[in-house]
Amino acid sequence: MFKDFIVGSDSIVTLANGNDVHYINFDNAATTPPFKSVIQEIVDFAPNYSSVHRGSGYKSILSSKVYDDSRCVVLDFVNGNKDYHTVIFLNNTTDCINKLSYRLQNTLKDKIVLSTYMEHHSNMLPWRNKYNIDFIDVDQFGRLNLDDLEEKLREYNGRVGLVCVTAASNVTGYINPIHEIAKLAHKYGAKILVDGAQAIAHIPLNMKPVESPEHIDYLTFSAHKMYAPFGIGALIAPKDTFIEGCSECVGGGTVKFVSIDDVIWADPPDKEEAGTPNLMGVVALTESIKTLKSIGMDKIDQYERSLTAYALDKMRKIPDLIIYDDFDVKRKVSIISFNMRGLHHTQLAEILGNEGGIAVRNGCFCAQPYIQKILNIKRHEINTYRNCPIYRQPGMVRISMALYNDYNEIDLLVYLLNKISNNMAYYQNKYRNLPLE
Repeated sequence: MFKDFIVGSDSIVTLANGNDVHYINFDNAATTPPFKSVIQEIVDFAPNYSSVHRGSGYKSILSSKVYDDSRCVVLDFVNGNKDYHTVIFLNNTTDCINKLSYRLQNTLKDKIVLSTYMEHHSNMLPWRNKYNIDFIDVDQFGRLNLDDLEEKLREYNGRVGLVCVTAASNVTGYINPIHEIAKLAHKYGAKILVDGAQAIAHIPLNMKPVESPEHIDYLTFSAHKMYAPFGIGALIAPKDTFIEGCSECVGGGTVKFVSIDDVIWADPPDKEEAGTPNLMGVVALTESIKTLKSIGMDKIDQYERSLTAYALDKMRKIPDLIIYDDFDVKRKVSIISFNMRGLHHTQLAEILGNEGGIAVRNGCFCAQPYIQKILNIKRHEINTYRNCPIYRQPGMVRISMALYNDYNEIDLLVYLLNKISNNMAYYQNKYRNLPLE
């Protein structure tokens, strides 16, 4: 629907048989291609690129203003409060969550952190190595169990300091009811961190007013998943989170004064952004937000849901295809994970790429505990994979659609999946030499 917005949407690739075909990118959950508007904005701004907060020349002053003003663009996009929140620019969502995990160590001392079984490793591992942590369970379909969340909040009786949850799963696409979760967390004296990486380019995200019991305390996301691939991530948080103490990463730009004997740290967000800022990343992020808003997040959401419903309807009729989904399109973003009986997930992904020019992702998608849950792998079985290469571990194939994908691309995927299913022995033999054993 929006192919003209995207760089590379008309790319041609060569198949294993030598034929050239249009490239079908169904791997948007990992990284989206750039908006043309983002690339053009980078080119247009490049002549004025200069140091941020470090010069008195015209270009430096302009660069500093563009960098600082972008925080308001970000806050407006998610309904943040410029008087209450700050926006910290880091490398990506992973960097943002790690930053927060370090800076909350005094606040969360002797507290419990609740993560979930459905989290990306980036919203799990930073908490595991610093805090007492527990995990909210999922149901048989992989949906977050809100009853388990409230039961744990009740059992810990005020000792939970933070609930960490993804806005949308990068494995199943399931959307979590983040405002309902926020209300529960606040009821029991906890705060909430929402990993917005997988949702930010697909559905509207609203932090809600700070006086609302449903407001989101902390929100993170990455620009490379929203059509702006220049290495920037945003952490939105209350300013007072960063008033006391100093960053885990310090250096240029983080101080007001330094002597051999003393340091006076800068105010947030500056004290949290050590070194030369990624100005071009911020320029790209700002432009991507403007483009998404010009299209309309509700319009994007509606279109991508229609793609997902269409794909699920076609795919569920394919023989031997196992789809890990509850088929509730109203509560998911455009991600579908599956396997095919008779083929390892690595083989199936390889076939789709080699035989159809269809880019997918396979494996565990940096969410191994969630995959293990969905595949019903028991603990004693999990241990047998501890020393296995990634390609031999249990996993799935994932397609993830974006605003520029279309129904014809889904039809081509479905055609090839049917072809594979109906000619299983042929494909098993042809791809038998992949290093699976």
